[in-house]
Amino acid sequence: MTIKVGDKLPNATLFRVGTDGIESFEAEKYFAGRKVVVFGLPGAFTPTCTAQHLPGYVKRADEFAAKDVTIACLSVNDAWVMKAWAQDQGAGGKVEMLADGNAEFTRAIGLDADMSARGYGTRCRRFSMIVDDGVVRTLAIEDGPVLDVSAAEKMLAAL
Repeated sequence: MTIKVGDKLPNATLFRVGTDGIESFEAEKYFAGRKVVVFGLPGAFTPTCTAQHLPGYVKRADEFAAKDVTIACLSVNDAWVMKAWAQDQGAGGKVEMLADGNAEFTRAIGLDADMSARGYGTRCRRFSMIVDDGVVRTLAIEDGPVLDVSAAEKMLAAL
């Protein structure tokens, strides 16, 4: 079942690269006590994700920070790929990169997609949501391989 507005996010293990290598952390703790705009996408270094989706949030990071909102990017990639992508895109210190390499969180929120036909395997559908203390307040899911409702400017307007 797909997550919806008013739902509490499920718990799942996510990953990132820290000072001592790969760190795991619980989604429940990550989203607790703060407001986060999290956007999910099919994959690091893929065309729309790299040319438009992530760059839109990087470009508007100061506007989100002024509203005391953390930006998080979620993808079914490993933590090392997410770190390399953040470096490539200048996202460090602006967008927190959440690696869901096993698609555990993506499946738990019902936004997984079988992209095997393109050689991707299980991936995340393109979406964005505003999460306040672990509860979904706004949810925008793209219909197909486009970037519209989940773009940074749409989430800014929703805040």
